[in-house]
Amino acid sequence: MSADAAAPSVRVLLCDDHAVVRAGLRALLASAPGIEVVAEAGSGEEALARVAALGPGGLDLVLMDLQLGAGLDGTETTRRLTALPGGPRVLVLTTYDTDADITRAVEAGATGYLLKAEQPDDLFHAIRTAAEGRTALSPPVAGRLMARMRAPRPALTDRESDILRQLARGLGNRDIARALFISEATVKTHLGRIYAKLGVETRSGAVAMAKEQRLLP
Repeated sequence: MSADAAAPSVRVLLCDDHAVVRAGLRALLASAPGIEVVAEAGSGEEALARVAALGPGGLDLVLMDLQLGAGLDGTETTRRLTALPGGPRVLVLTTYDTDADITRAVEAGATGYLLKAEQPDDLFHAIRTAAEGRTALSPPVAGRLMARMRAPRPALTDRESDILRQLARGLGNRDIARALFISEATVKTHLGRIYAKLGVETRSGAVAMAKEQRLLP
């Protein structure tokens, strides 16, 4: 018997809110040597319960979708799973490839990020790679991460940073003006400049982009 054949299987939990998708993945992974689907979950809460029931070390990897309907999303579920003592690795498998989705998943502790358009053999390889604790990324995802690392962060003035911090607290223009001892007109002027620098059009968009760009403490 070869060393590969003797190696223990990678124990996987499937987390996707679509039963048909889980069934398809289970059937697909059944054809992959060295990979065993031991549980599945249709929500983030169910995934956490399944992992808890299996106990520390009872699972090697969770194959995680990002959009899970109501309740915990894939990113928050990933954060909670990877914080568990002896918890499993998490490999994101999703159709979403925006910079924000990728960044949040990686920061939450995901070992890899794969797109559902990948070929089966690439999925099998990524599962084994991620289970070993090594990074597994779809080529488009790796390209996006590299581009983000090369791109300089927007340069905000001290006053713009002050306003952005107040914005993140949920304050309106009037309250920001009072907090910083400036006029509402000045706040609006600075907000226009902040939006332009961050490439957004809304207050919530500015806060989300600022967090993504690590412009907020």
